[in-house]
Amino acid sequence: DVSRLLHVPTSGAASAGASAPRHRTSLQDHELELALDTVLLEQARPALERGEAVEIDMPIRNVHRTTCTMLSHEIAARHGSEGLPDATIRIRFEGSAGQSFGAFLAKGLDVTLIGDANDGVGKGLSGGRIVISPPEIPDYVAENNVIVGNVALYGATSGEMFLRGQAGERFAVRNSGATAVVEGVGDHGCEYMTGGRVVVLGTIGRNFAAGMSGGIAYVLEGSEHGSVERLLNRDTVAIEPMLAEDLQLVRQLVHRHHQRTMSPLAWRVLSGWKQQSRRFVKVMPTEYMKVLAQRPSLAPTGAPPSRVSLSPSSSVLLERKV
Repeated sequence: DVSRLLHVPTSGAASAGASAPRHRTSLQDHELELALDTVLLEQARPALERGEAVEIDMPIRNVHRTTCTMLSHEIAARHGSEGLPDATIRIRFEGSAGQSFGAFLAKGLDVTLIGDANDGVGKGLSGGRIVISPPEIPDYVAENNVIVGNVALYGATSGEMFLRGQAGERFAVRNSGATAVVEGVGDHGCEYMTGGRVVVLGTIGRNFAAGMSGGIAYVLEGSEHGSVERLLNRDTVAIEPMLAEDLQLVRQLVHRHHQRTMSPLAWRVLSGWKQQSRRFVKVMPTEYMKVLAQRPSLAPTGAPPSRVSLSPSSSVLLERKV
């Protein structure tokens, strides 16, 4: 009997809304035709229909929310979860992006933003790649400033993110498979993370890795960054020794971070790798470690694509003159 839930008041202050509709009487207009994605969909049509490589360059403002999400939907509708081949659609934005920039970004999308972004960057990331760097401004130190808001990479399942600058609170919460390099995070970083790899080249806030049950976080430790152990939530995770494969993976990811963002911080880490590599701390869930000890075959490699090379003959980094 739900009559009490459906009761309509006939007296008192609550009776003022007695005549109000209790079902939909008009259609909502979300003004989707005004979304930036309508332009992206048109320009990306050769890629969507024929698989041709496409490059797009356009400005963006903070009124543009969930940019690239309608485009990702179209990729998924046409090509399923496999998406498109890596970087089939390359998009370069310049400006300040609104909320949920790159949400649910599909495989085949390689998105670069020169500027900054609001909350929710890359939430639900689904195989795409997001790179965000600030514009080149004299005396501006990107590693000391926040470049994206809170809950970036929330619930991501796959894909990559490279941020030249710091992220807000709750970075990579519930990440289950994406890879990221960031130059600092706020409180509750990697909270409830179940998979993926996160490299933090800077400060972490309090309650780091709370409820983390999978994946691995690598944090650049040092007196200037504070103590990782002091800020760590030790309920489910522990600090583990860096193995040779960990160091190789971190170096490759930092190398790619430098290639895509030209980060001075990444350059300093790589150029002084012998000393800098000793500062990395490996944060890993204790139960996850127990499972891997019993069944090593379950361990995801988390390694970058094989095209990455650190040899002196092919490395852009090693050819760069400082």
